[in-house]
Amino acid sequence: MNFFNMLINDPIVLISFIGLATVIGICSFYVYYFIKNIEENN
Repeated sequence: MNFFNMLINDPIVLISFIGLATVIGICSFYVYYFIKNIEENN
């Protein structure tokens, strides 16, 4: 339990999770964008 408590309270882990969420959000936007444009061109 001490390991998970350390992960929750560590600011570096929090910044890493925010960075990962940003990257995943950008990737999902581009996937949506490309799929939408491919469907419009057909």
